[in-house]
Amino acid sequence: MEEKMSWTVADAVDYKGFPADRSKTGGWIPAALILGIEICERLSTMGIAVNLVTYLVGTTHLPSSTSANVVTDFMGTSFLLCLLGGFLADSFLGRYKTIAIFTLIQILGTGTLAIFTKLPQLRPPPCHAAASHTCKPANGFQMGILYMALYLIALGTGGLKSSVSGFGTDQFDEKDEKEKAQMAYFFNRFVLFISTGTLMAVTVLVYLQDEVGRSWAYGICSASMFVAVLIFLSGTKRYRYKKSLGSPIVQIFQVIVAAINKRKMELPFTVELLYEDTPEDKRIHHTDQFLFLDKAAIVAEGDFEINVVSAPNRWKLCSVTRVEEVKMMVGLLPIWATTIIFWTTYAQMITFSVEQASTMERSIGGFQIPAGSLTVFFVAAILITLAVYDRLIMPFWKRWKGKPGFTNLQRIAIGLVLSTFGMAAAAVVERKRLAVARAAGATTATLPVSVFLLIPQFFLVGAGEAFIYTGQLDFFITQSPKGMKTMSTGLFLTTLSLGFFVSSFLVSVVKRVTGSNDGQGWLADNINHGRLDCFYGLLAVLGIINFVLYLVCAIRYKPRKPKPALQMEIIVNGSSAEDKC
Repeated sequence: MEEKMSWTVADAVDYKGFPADRSKTGGWIPAALILGIEICERLSTMGIAVNLVTYLVGTTHLPSSTSANVVTDFMGTSFLLCLLGGFLADSFLGRYKTIAIFTLIQILGTGTLAIFTKLPQLRPPPCHAAASHTCKPANGFQMGILYMALYLIALGTGGLKSSVSGFGTDQFDEKDEKEKAQMAYFFNRFVLFISTGTLMAVTVLVYLQDEVGRSWAYGICSASMFVAVLIFLSGTKRYRYKKSLGSPIVQIFQVIVAAINKRKMELPFTVELLYEDTPEDKRIHHTDQFLFLDKAAIVAEGDFEINVVSAPNRWKLCSVTRVEEVKMMVGLLPIWATTIIFWTTYAQMITFSVEQASTMERSIGGFQIPAGSLTVFFVAAILITLAVYDRLIMPFWKRWKGKPGFTNLQRIAIGLVLSTFGMAAAAVVERKRLAVARAAGATTATLPVSVFLLIPQFFLVGAGEAFIYTGQLDFFITQSPKGMKTMSTGLFLTTLSLGFFVSSFLVSVVKRVTGSNDGQGWLADNINHGRLDCFYGLLAVLGIINFVLYLVCAIRYKPRKPKPALQMEIIVNGSSAEDKC
């Protein structure tokens, strides 16, 4: 009997619901089948996002500011829907069904986008540069089809990305040393597949969009996702499945509701009188922060379920440990709020910076670089920065300070600084580009200025992402309760989402404040007639102000040191560069 139990995984089942047989389920092969979904998702989402603004300006004849907002709203929604996908996976569907369902939704979205870009009836008639002021923009029906396609893709992306990495790690048993080592290898391959998908998107796919046809490129995305989901489904009998434990979002709301309902009650004079039913070894010590939430742990009449022995109604009474878990999440919010501006800066790299590139000289010999492919320098900056940090900075820092690299808050600070310098560099380059545009005249389609002048802004913001992404992920994982790692990673992803939405908001405000009826202003319909340099300068100033606020929050933040066992688990489970998304 004991030998039989050693061949099963304690907390996992097979596709029939029986205890998972270690020899027949899980391991590297099923995990590899899951990775195919991730590389195709990156190919589709990034391939669409980095080059969409040129299509919106050049084919649908939308103003540059409106085009930028369409892209940032699309990306912001994609990341925001990761929370929805995570909630459905944790509470109802499980990770396997969530991945399968939302992958099909994304296939439908990319297929719809391929049809949209193919049919001439779904786009406005072309116009010539000499008569650009009379170009007819896409009508409401045409834009409606486009929005439907984009937000189906966003829904699919948010749903499947929330579960891919988690379902991959489900294939390994943390209690088995061999499989524990394989899990770390899976995380390395997961990051590699993300980078590979992104590189293919900004090079091969963007080239196909510009030189062969967007409908072909988007059709390839749809077909590749279809093949990936077939491969994924082929592993159904080989996967290990873990039961859902419920969503931490519900637990947070339970504490808040219970505290609000007991807002008029007085806290007891000693913590020992507050309710606690958590086992001793799993308890979190009481703190004096956010004392209002402690009222959720005050025992009152009617807090316990009728006919159930010692079982409280969680919407009326919560344990001290559960309250402290919510306090820990609330304590993350100041750092969370001061990192949003970075992703607003990031949004410019796939919108206005790509539009800048489309007006500049991009030829190398007889080959013309697609404007969207300039983001390859952004990806390269991330990879180079991570390699330098890993091979040079960390060993040096360990010898000098005795610590294995910068802390998570220090990495976030470096990322914020680099992004601010990136916007300052972008403003300087844009002033140069505008001077050339004024000298060349309004009818010049390609300005006599090299597109490689944009490399500094791509490189600085890309290097900043390498620091801030790893710093944020490390911070939100290590400083959150053990039972809310998924929730805290989702909280981190909302900074990306809100960064894109803030970008859309800023563009709309600047357009309204500085614009005129003839489409001029900082963000003119044609960027050669605008002052994009002033907009970049505004972002640099906001970056400086935000950095000061971040320093205040970082200095005041009181980190909670995890237990050694928990710290080891974080190293294993939290080493993915994109744990949830």
